[in-house]
Amino acid sequence: MSNIIEITDFNAPELDIYARYTEVQLLSRHYPEKGLFIAESPLVIERALNAGCIPISCLVEKKHLDTQAKGIIERVGDVPIYTAEFNVLTELTGYPLTRGMLCAMRRPILPSVEEICKNARRIAVLENVMNPTNVGAIMRSAAALNIDAVLLTPACSNPLYRRAIRVSMGTVFQIPWTFIGDEATDQPAVDMNLLKNLGFKTVSMALEDDSVSIDNEELMKEDRLAIILGSEGYGLSDETIKASDYTVLIPMSHGVDSLNVAAASAVAFWQLKYTKNI
Repeated sequence: MSNIIEITDFNAPELDIYARYTEVQLLSRHYPEKGLFIAESPLVIERALNAGCIPISCLVEKKHLDTQAKGIIERVGDVPIYTAEFNVLTELTGYPLTRGMLCAMRRPILPSVEEICKNARRIAVLENVMNPTNVGAIMRSAAALNIDAVLLTPACSNPLYRRAIRVSMGTVFQIPWTFIGDEATDQPAVDMNLLKNLGFKTVSMALEDDSVSIDNEELMKEDRLAIILGSEGYGLSDETIKASDYTVLIPMSHGVDSLNVAAASAVAFWQLKYTKNI
């Protein structure tokens, strides 16, 4: 039976997790087993549930209890379902984007790099991509365009930040991902030795004098590729570029020298997709 609790005051403590906790507070970096994230919209919540994420409460606009939220309410069992009228919930920042439903969930335990790369042919590696919008868009492209896993350096924006989840349309729950590198060492560059020991040829997306075109035949024939994308402002570190097997560019016209990292990722994922060598 559903545990529905009506809220009439935006300052009610039950809304703290949705309205007043910062991403850092939700993350609980020092106690990851207590970490939480917020999924927004029925579609995203459903994808999170399908991935095995554990809900701890929901927040639903009252008019949606018996309509678009009904199926999810039935799935989450007896967790608290907080509900309020539209005029209360509109005080939530970005509420119109939630499509009337939010769900607080426990952060899943992340797999190891070795685990998610074991049978992968194509992986994406993000180095210091700090904008959650870009991280979410890259995750969506990776899931759509046959990337097997995504690795992120510790300085990247977390894929479970609300904006990243929203932009990804919940695909962060459909593709394996984890962090590569040790946050405690403050190592900014990708661990290239680890990638090579796992059997990947490494591909740095960068504009260098020796860059080859993304449609290079030898590149496209490689059995296992790690496609490495850099931060929005500075691109990849020199250390990463120098250690790469390939440095690759996307040919452009009209004097344009680069694409946004999310747009570049989609082009790279499509062009370098795995096909069995004939």
